[in-house]
Amino acid sequence: MIITQDITKLYGKQKALDKVSFEIKDHTIVGILGPNGAGKTTLLRILTGYMPPTEGRAELMGIDIRNDIKKIQKNIGYLPEHNPLYLSMYIKEFLNFVANIYKIGNKKQRIDEVIEMVGLQNEINKKINQLSKGYRQRVGLAKVMLHDPPILILDEPTSGLDPNQIIEIRDLIKTLGKKKTVLLSTHIMQEVEYMCDRVIILNNGKIVADSLTKDIGIYQANQIKIEVRFDKRADVNFFNSLIGVISYQALPNNSYEILAENDAKVNEQIFEKAIKNNLKILELKIDKLNVEDVFHHLTQ
Repeated sequence: MIITQDITKLYGKQKALDKVSFEIKDHTIVGILGPNGAGKTTLLRILTGYMPPTEGRAELMGIDIRNDIKKIQKNIGYLPEHNPLYLSMYIKEFLNFVANIYKIGNKKQRIDEVIEMVGLQNEINKKINQLSKGYRQRVGLAKVMLHDPPILILDEPTSGLDPNQIIEIRDLIKTLGKKKTVLLSTHIMQEVEYMCDRVIILNNGKIVADSLTKDIGIYQANQIKIEVRFDKRADVNFFNSLIGVISYQALPNNSYEILAENDAKVNEQIFEKAIKNNLKILELKIDKLNVEDVFHHLTQ
C-alpha cells in the first residue's frame, strides 16, 4: 500500500531525511516515532504530496507520487500537525463544504456518520471557533475520514486532547486500522504500544529501528531492565560495583531501575551485595525493553 525507496530531503545543506525506505501493507497501523527534528513531519508531507523529495521515490496504492499526486490525494486522509479549519463555520457547515469538494454522494448521511464516529454530537450547534482544541482536533479527524479514504496519514492525531478524549480517539484509530492503512506520527510511547502494529523510529533523518511493536526489544536484545525495591535507600557505590550495569536511576519508595547486559547475571549480584550491605529486597522484577526504552537508547 505504501512504499518508499531511499527518500532523501534537503533544506539547503541540511539533510532532513536520509535514504528512508520501508513498505507498509494494507490494514496496518504504523507509528512513526522520533525526537523533534527527526524528519517525521517532512516524511508525511512528502507522502501526501505537499512537498517533493530531493531524491528517492514513493508509491501509494501502486501510484508513484511523481506521476499522479491528485489521484493519490483523493485516496488519502491527511491530518497535519497544525489542523487547518475554517473557524467561522459551524461544524456541519464545514463538513458539508469538504463533502462538496470531494463530490461525496449522500452527504447528509456520511456527515452524520463521521460526526458520531469522532464524538462531536454534543457540539454540533457550535461554530468551530467556539470549540476547545480537543474538539477542533475531532473536527479535523472527521474531515479526513469524510471521503472514506483507504489510507489515513495523521501527524500527532491526539495533540491537545484530554486523557478521556485520547482514549476515545485511540480506540477509533485502532478500529479504523482494521479496514484502512494508518500511518501516524506521535511523541507518546503509550499510543504506539496500544494502537500500532509496527513502529518505525527516526533519528537525524534516518531509520534507526523498524519492527513489529511487540518485537521492538530485539534492537537491544542483549539488554534487560531490572526494577528493584529495598527497605531503605541504597548507597551509590552499590550500583557502581555491579558488573554489567549500563545505567541506573533512583525511583520513589527506595526503588531503582537498572539497565544491564543480559548475560551479566546482575540480579544474582544484587542479591549477594544486598546481603553484604544489610539491605532487604522487597521486590525485584526483570523485564524486556519496551518501546520507550528502545526509543531513548536509539535517539540519545
